[in-house]
Amino acid sequence: MASIPSGHVYVRHLSPVPGAGPGPAAVSRLADPPAGDSPDSPWWPPRMLTAEWVRAHAAEFDVMHVHFGFDALSPQDLRDVVTALREHDKPLVLTVHDLRNPHHTTADAHDAQLAVLVDAADHLITLTRGAADTIAARWGRTATVLPHPHVVPQAWVERPRPTGSAFVVGLHAKSLRANMDPVADLDAVVTALTGVPDAVLRVDVHTDVMTPGMRHHDPGFAAHVHDLARRGQVDLHVHDYFTDDELWAYLQGLDVSVLPYRFGTHSGWLEACHDLGTWVVAPDCGFYAEQRPVLSYSADGAERAATLTAAVRVAHRRHQAGLTAPRATWPARAAERHELAAAHEHVYATALERRLACTS
Repeated sequence: MASIPSGHVYVRHLSPVPGAGPGPAAVSRLADPPAGDSPDSPWWPPRMLTAEWVRAHAAEFDVMHVHFGFDALSPQDLRDVVTALREHDKPLVLTVHDLRNPHHTTADAHDAQLAVLVDAADHLITLTRGAADTIAARWGRTATVLPHPHVVPQAWVERPRPTGSAFVVGLHAKSLRANMDPVADLDAVVTALTGVPDAVLRVDVHTDVMTPGMRHHDPGFAAHVHDLARRGQVDLHVHDYFTDDELWAYLQGLDVSVLPYRFGTHSGWLEACHDLGTWVVAPDCGFYAEQRPVLSYSADGAERAATLTAAVRVAHRRHQAGLTAPRATWPARAAERHELAAAHEHVYATALERRLACTS
């Protein structure tokens, strides 16, 4: 398999848990070739997703499976990849994770990219029934619905949650990617927690947003969140990207994680919260509520702030009543991985049979 990218946690967890099955995995995924000349350079942008790579390495893989990594490619770039795959009778499988790219300010570029890939794919996969219905309506294609695997490793899935009396709500602004505009959402959560005893609103944001001269610096947001911190209304944490263990510890230390998204489709962050037993408050855009249980609020319009405030207050009432978030168990997640591995193996075999039949 040429999975793009093979090193992403989602892709890695499409294989059975090592040592849990009767034998070796039936699907072998090529390692991501480094993007640069050094073997230590990262996988981004993916060299596999080029016509040159496909032609040079066609003898090394049977099927190409695209997940992520085509953000910066033009539709013509993608058509060239498809042409190279067809030249060598290699099937293309596409998992539609995002119907709207959270890193793009407008939908046009991603729509054009998806139009090429969806049309060319021998098989489509997506994560929720709602996304599959949207794919059918937009492109007339049927997508197999397979759930998102676990994100957090076994040791963290099994780790007991910390105990404490405080009600901790987290809003992580990250690097203010295109689908975020968290100032109003911050104010809505502040309103929700006003007068709530032992409530803490933890706000995390990356250094590049808060530091003048850095790439994602937003002086308006920085000034606003600093003002809230000075008034004692938020517990502000400014830092670079978390390591994996730092991220899992952060999420498990929250009672509620608010997703401040204006648009989106699915979420690995949501899956990590499910692994760790943390409630998620998510907008009703996309299909977050179909992935795992969430508390929803309105994504758009005049109702956004009021419904976000209401959702956080519902989470607080559940906290007071001792109601914990639905949490994944390791046996269930391990079994899910086994099922996902078998389902993907079937997809690959079917796509390969169809492609060979078309060329025989």
